[in-house]
Amino acid sequence: MFKNFKDKDMQAVIGWVLRAGVLISMLTVFIGGCVYLYRHGHTTADYHQFNGVPDFIQTGQGIIHGVFTGRGRAIIQLGIIMLIATPVVRVLFSAIGFILEKDHLYTVITFIVLFVIICSALSGHAG
Repeated sequence: MFKNFKDKDMQAVIGWVLRAGVLISMLTVFIGGCVYLYRHGHTTADYHQFNGVPDFIQTGQGIIHGVFTGRGRAIIQLGIIMLIATPVVRVLFSAIGFILEKDHLYTVITFIVLFVIICSALSGHAG
């Protein structure tokens, strides 16, 4: 099935993954911004007290619940998470491509990079 799958084909797939990820996340943020402005565009901002980020968009469950209830901030947050996840998906697709090409060295290196990215994201520490 993948005998004719070349490096150039994998590069095209990865390019489309990056384009699609950025476009979908951009559209999601735009829709969330429109919803937010529709619901809160008429309110006057109060800069006397800093309120920070609402609690409902600090957890995955809160974001999903907020998206399904049509809350603009949650939709924006989902779009930002999708934008951050796009390069991670690209690394995963690269690993799949190296597996299909039977390039064991680059497969191992790519999985190490993926492991470092995931550990950094889960721990909150960079590097």
